[in-house]
Amino acid sequence: MNRFQIRTGVIDDLTALTDLYNYYIANTATTFDVKPYTVESRSAWFSQFSPTGRHQLLVVEEAGEVLGYACSAQYKVKQAYETSVEVSIYLKPNTQSRGLGKALYTELFKRLETEDVHRAYAGITLPNDASLIIHKKFGFESVGVFREVGRKFDQYWDVEMLEKAIG
Repeated sequence: MNRFQIRTGVIDDLTALTDLYNYYIANTATTFDVKPYTVESRSAWFSQFSPTGRHQLLVVEEAGEVLGYACSAQYKVKQAYETSVEVSIYLKPNTQSRGLGKALYTELFKRLETEDVHRAYAGITLPNDASLIIHKKFGFESVGVFREVGRKFDQYWDVEMLEKAIG
């Protein structure tokens, strides 16, 4: 039986979420951010989310510890894009293969089905087999690869773009 729970992210989660994301900034090319965030500088990111609507933040926790999050955020600023969202998922290292990502995305997409969302997009830095696998399990399809679109750790990285119909 799973002991973890999925819930809407709250401001009290911001320190744990910032620490988790900063791990990926410092140690991986998963994100193209290169400088760690402070809790204060990450608060602008947090402020875009609400418990309902297109832009939501879900956390998975166990025994009061945040183990990861999934979110749907604004895809692009222009109004015609408003029914499109970009989704992301991050889990603490060594927590993969426990069903946390599946539980997060199951709940996120269930919630998005009831909102005015037409498409979800995900950009995945390559290589990242685990991320590609989970996104494809949730019905995402590749729509192309941006070659050497980002430079981090003195190396250029490709990003595969995926999309999924919602509703």
